[in-house]
Amino acid sequence: MKVTAALASAPRVPFEIVQLSLDEPRPDEVRVKLVATGVCHTDAIVRDQVYPTPLPAVLGHEGAGVVEAVGSLVSSVAVGDSVVLSANSCGVCGQCLTGRPAYCSDFYGRNFAGTRPDGSTALKDGESAVSSHFFGQSSFATHVNVAVRSVVKVDEDLPLELLGPLGCGLQTGAGAVINSLDVRPGSSIVVFGTGAVGCAALMAAAAVGATTIVAVDIDIVESRLATAKDLGATHAINSRSTDVAAEIAQITGGRGVDYALDTTGIPAVLRQAADILGTGGTVALVGAPAPGTEVSFEVGASLLKGWHFRTIIRAG
Repeated sequence: MKVTAALASAPRVPFEIVQLSLDEPRPDEVRVKLVATGVCHTDAIVRDQVYPTPLPAVLGHEGAGVVEAVGSLVSSVAVGDSVVLSANSCGVCGQCLTGRPAYCSDFYGRNFAGTRPDGSTALKDGESAVSSHFFGQSSFATHVNVAVRSVVKVDEDLPLELLGPLGCGLQTGAGAVINSLDVRPGSSIVVFGTGAVGCAALMAAAAVGATTIVAVDIDIVESRLATAKDLGATHAINSRSTDVAAEIAQITGGRGVDYALDTTGIPAVLRQAADILGTGGTVALVGAPAPGTEVSFEVGASLLKGWHFRTIIRAG
């Protein structure tokens, strides 16, 4: 069938709206008519080849829509169901079987390779292959063939036009707090970056009962800091006009924080996040720096802190 899609054809070149051919869904796939899709920073850095998905490609990984067809092996959803789309995983490796599909042993192949596991692509431009199945979906299109493990049924009365970011940004921020960091009631947390991921983390921190929740805006968008406080932050810091470390010390009475979450992927920010930890604290990274990026940490005086560092993708 013919579909309309936003095509990424080359690094740093604007997406082009084109007509492409979509093949039939495989037995373990679902065809979804998209209602809406979120736009994530990862889409931009993949277009620009920071991460090497083959171009041309249809990107997009925060889709929401309605099921139009199902493969012969699919029983979890049916035609007409409202669904949200997320990343793909194999379902049989050790990580998947222990409830950690974000760390699937074939995560790259099923989400960034631009093809199905058998090497085929769902999309063509004439006779030329176009990379598909980005994060299991390639939702920058009117219709997609999606791996069934990427499909989550939702109530039909929910507004699909608003649900797309659940597939990546919101689950990543909330999952980092709830699953990976296991933020405890009464604890303190600093979130660096107040975009979609950061705001989801702030909401989750409030939901689990953290009592000191600090939002630090790196892009210096004042409206974001106001929104952060509306979503649960007890404190908001503009890093351009405020010494972040000094302010955190004042807020915590010099003890430092229990958790620090960096959503920016900026090395200097991650270093700062580690430096403001209290004893036994944990710093986590959910940003997406380029492969090969390095960060230096102080490890002499830090021995007295017994702090932890972890990386996180998706819902942790």
